[in-house]
Amino acid sequence: MEPGFGAAGEVADARSGPGEALLLGVRHHGPGSARAVRRALDAARPRTVLIEGPPEADELIALAADENLRPPVALLAHAVDEPGRSAFWPMAAFSPEWVAIRWALEHGVPARFIDLPAAHTLAWQREADEDPEPEGPPPGDGPGVDLRADLRVDPLATLADAAGHDDPERWWEDVVEHRGPARRDPFAPFTAIEEAMTALRDTHGAAGGERDPVREAYMRLQLRAAQREFGDGAVAVVCGAWHVPALRRRAALTADRALLKGLPRTRTDLTWVPWTHRRLARAGGYGAGIDSPGWYAHLFASPDRPVERWLTRVAGLLREEDRIVSPAHVIEAVRLAETLAALRGRPLPGLSETTDAVRAVLCEGSDVPLALVRDRLVVGDVMGQVPATAPAVPLQRDLDRLQRRLRLKPEAAERELELDLRKETDSERSRMLHRLRLLGVPWGEQAVSRGSTGTFRETWRLRWEPELSVRVAEAGVWGTTVLAAATARAEADTVTARGLAEVTGLAERCLMAGLPDALPTVMRVLADRAALDTDVGHLAQALPALVRSLRYGDVRGTDTGALADVAAGLAERIFVGLPAACAALDADAAEEMRRHVDAVHGAVGLLEEAVGPERGTPLHAPPHAPPHARLRDGWRAVLRVLSGRDSVAGVVRGRAARLLLDGGEVERDEAARLMGLALSRGTPPAEAAAWIEGFVGGGADGGLLLVHDERLLGLVDGWLTGVSAEAFTDVLPLLRRTFSAYETGVRRSLGELVRRGTGERGSVLGAGSGTAGFADDLDAGRADAVFPVVRLLLGLDGERRDDPDNDTDGQLTTAATT
Repeated sequence: MEPGFGAAGEVADARSGPGEALLLGVRHHGPGSARAVRRALDAARPRTVLIEGPPEADELIALAADENLRPPVALLAHAVDEPGRSAFWPMAAFSPEWVAIRWALEHGVPARFIDLPAAHTLAWQREADEDPEPEGPPPGDGPGVDLRADLRVDPLATLADAAGHDDPERWWEDVVEHRGPARRDPFAPFTAIEEAMTALRDTHGAAGGERDPVREAYMRLQLRAAQREFGDGAVAVVCGAWHVPALRRRAALTADRALLKGLPRTRTDLTWVPWTHRRLARAGGYGAGIDSPGWYAHLFASPDRPVERWLTRVAGLLREEDRIVSPAHVIEAVRLAETLAALRGRPLPGLSETTDAVRAVLCEGSDVPLALVRDRLVVGDVMGQVPATAPAVPLQRDLDRLQRRLRLKPEAAERELELDLRKETDSERSRMLHRLRLLGVPWGEQAVSRGSTGTFRETWRLRWEPELSVRVAEAGVWGTTVLAAATARAEADTVTARGLAEVTGLAERCLMAGLPDALPTVMRVLADRAALDTDVGHLAQALPALVRSLRYGDVRGTDTGALADVAAGLAERIFVGLPAACAALDADAAEEMRRHVDAVHGAVGLLEEAVGPERGTPLHAPPHAPPHARLRDGWRAVLRVLSGRDSVAGVVRGRAARLLLDGGEVERDEAARLMGLALSRGTPPAEAAAWIEGFVGGGADGGLLLVHDERLLGLVDGWLTGVSAEAFTDVLPLLRRTFSAYETGVRRSLGELVRRGTGERGSVLGAGSGTAGFADDLDAGRADAVFPVVRLLLGLDGERRDDPDNDTDGQLTTAATT
């Protein structure tokens, strides 16, 4: 008696049926099924092996003999005229289909795929996309779908329930994955599974919709053809166990052909692509996925002492993460796992027992390190490999060449890559990653650099997902190389761009991607759109991207002369139109305009350095001023207009006043005067609160300003205490939003100042200071104490302090006083 299956003599033999074909029903991605398939093939020695999969891939089977083709991999089929329409048939080292392919190649036996051709599968997929409620299962399942996938009845759940188990995965582990070698009859597991599937189909019908009968009809036709060619008893079939009863059933040849008549079809290309364990997992969105691909790979590769080997790997991982795990921990975890299996009546400890043991012993009851074990080992980041000889679109071949030359290997695990754009190799890597993003192939996501904020550094987070192979095939319509395809895609996107900001974004991306041939088209469209667009908001959105492009062009050695001219022209038009655009705005529009003002302010600061002395003639500046000063002074003139015009929204007026104060254009007294006017009794409370938000909002710096200038804090405090109860309810949410952005220490300091009363002597920052850390007179002793450090920082240690012409200390004293 085979555990969990019943006596072999009580069920139909796997060889019974028409032509004595050997039907091996499997669970896709099951290590127990994979081992059983190899034992059955070794015992039967068939002359051909038929495998569930797209027959167009028959020519790709020979590549499985290449040592550079390492699972997990997948057969990728895509429509020639629509590369984005695709289907995958994944296989891992523990997939029965892969084991069957390898057995056939090792024994010189022809192997063939016998499922419905991908040409019909992808055509069905198009119909399913057009039909909002298609009948039957989604197409493209192939060997990647296990015997439960896309069925209205879950066979495993039904069988587990009949056996008294509430967990189908656990039941399958007990009866299949943890089985020892079938010493008496290697075919017994398959005859038992076939009997179970037959009973389920008799009870529940096909349960797979209208497409399963079509697929099974095609399989029967292929099986008949193989039997005619190789003779009775010489054919082995490896397929999902659900299909075995249908293949065993006698059906008329004409009936099968009638089911296949008139099927839609499309032209397809197939190839091998790398796959990952993470994409085999059900949590990754794969409909036929398994919960623990890393665990199943371990069971398949470790037929002896799997529990001991697994817990040793777990211990190694935890030690790499600086957790204290000794050999005694491993021994105790093994004992606990075996004890739990015995108490639960299981033949061997399964994943649930080993996980409980890991949590209790190696993780000391914590789920935090256990989550790491699940992610790294139970699922895992194993990624397959495909040889260069595999068929691929020209764009994929060019990408492979670039990856090898730049030493950027695709990996399933996420990793961080720091690039120094001053180095040629790193600069090329950056250009390749930006070009791929333009093509819709997001291999990397750009992140904020932790080491530097300069423009010569980039930080990328890289992770290669199998779906990116489809994206590459889809992008192949734009060109045969990454450079040519990215150039063509950028030009096309520029022409179809819907707004000015989108065009400026494309200009920035073209510069970062190093696409000089695309820039003329981008600049022409940009100049045309900028000349026609009269919306100041659109112009303000476009300017920062242009300025960033100038900076990147500077770092990458790109000629950005035309871009600088357009940026200077945009700045001039913004200066002219911004005051009128900031009038008569509601609250949402005013907040958006405030963000535009901030963006333009930052962009002007960078633009005045980027345009150079030969460019830049903004308005509002005296004719005799140098170009840089004229650009800067033009913007400051606009800010003065915004800060003093009553028709401008309060949040914009407050922000303009704050920017002038930060830039040294107004003194503290003038800022206090502007605040006093904004908070006067004649100003509506909501408008006054908006002015406060614009002036002191936007981060911790606004709070520090109030901490260090009690005059401004006193104005805010006096206004707030004088607001009526009805108005206070209206302005409170706005003020709360403003002050909640401050850091905890800043809020605490402000609270202490308000508690003791603003304008009084004493400080929360230092005893004896008059105004939040500042005294009326200079404390010479404290200033002298910092001179040595300041001189060292400024590189002034070598100067003679007794030199009568050296007034460095006087300058430092003045700076300290200020």
